[in-house]
Amino acid sequence: MKKIYFDNAATTRVKDKVVESMLPYFTEIYGNPSSVHGIGRDAKRALDTQRAAIAEMLGAKPREIFFTASGSEADNWAIKGVAGANAKKGKHIITSSIEHHAVLHTCKFLEGRGYEVTYLPVDSYGKVSVKDLEDAIRKDTILITIMHANNEIGTIQPIAEIGEIAKSKKIPFHTDAVQTVGTIPVNVNDLNVDMLSLSGHKIHAPKGIGVLYARSGRVGDNLLHGGAQESNKRAGTENIPYIVGLSTAMQMALENMELNTTRTKAMRDDIISFVMKNIDYVRLNGHPVDRLPGNVNISFEFVEGESLLLMLDMKGICASSGSACTSGSLDPSHVLLATGLTHEIAHGSVRFSLSDENTNEEVKYLKEVLPGILKTLRNISPLYNERKVR
Repeated sequence: MKKIYFDNAATTRVKDKVVESMLPYFTEIYGNPSSVHGIGRDAKRALDTQRAAIAEMLGAKPREIFFTASGSEADNWAIKGVAGANAKKGKHIITSSIEHHAVLHTCKFLEGRGYEVTYLPVDSYGKVSVKDLEDAIRKDTILITIMHANNEIGTIQPIAEIGEIAKSKKIPFHTDAVQTVGTIPVNVNDLNVDMLSLSGHKIHAPKGIGVLYARSGRVGDNLLHGGAQESNKRAGTENIPYIVGLSTAMQMALENMELNTTRTKAMRDDIISFVMKNIDYVRLNGHPVDRLPGNVNISFEFVEGESLLLMLDMKGICASSGSACTSGSLDPSHVLLATGLTHEIAHGSVRFSLSDENTNEEVKYLKEVLPGILKTLRNISPLYNERKVR
């Protein structure tokens, strides 16, 4: 049975062209970029070239690009680095209640070390209020960190507007852009951000490579110590093959963004329209307009999300019940609860996340099998049968 992959927000297939671009750096240009010999210098040239290319694609300067092993590391570094460097100025941080756990758990870690964190609420669509953020700013606020778009419900936040406020108050502003880079236009200057995190494996590059963009003068204390790599800011030999793969994937995404966005949005809207018109007791989660092109998150009442996922998998369809980092947990999504959903409805939520590699034929197949799966699950639900009797 052919597998249909609708879980691209969790990770993506590495594109063939990306793999091809990486291969020479495993077997030919394999040197350590810190070495002074010829093979090392070849690796250093590749490192400098890709750093400059990625910087240009983000609207940044090469010296503002720092390579990491993941988006989670970049989030940790941005938050802990700024917190440590500014501890004497204040210990207040502002974030949102629906951040990725790489941000939330880092903030909780800092709370245990004397920092105070304000977790902004969101509306029913999962959007932060700019007024709430402005009201939360204090004299001792040293960092604002709000994600560009949510990984579960796809809602895009008003980052540029938040950035303007942060700039006017001279407060460092970080955004987790793991779900947006390569999917929608991202320019650090247009967004008014001081720091930005991204990850390769969300855009058809390998797992194990990420970037922290830090505007000149904004990078804080080191997270990793050891060697002098990354301008003495991040120890560890740079992963040249993966850096090349990331740069290639970003370039491909940028070149094809308009076409990919149009195609992916059409498939997304097809799924949403079908479900909302043909299936009872459903709720679309996330903003109806300001959402990622490939994100579909729907709550199906009287159904356990895990059961629905298992039956979809039996039909060859891969989807998710939420963040890949917490999908093994029985707890309902903190994101869905923050939007006002009850525990019961949140438990029945499924995310279909599409990329440019999905097809209309795959969407058609999903529409064919989904109603039957839901009928089977609801027929064994006492709550659903009680509702029908009423």
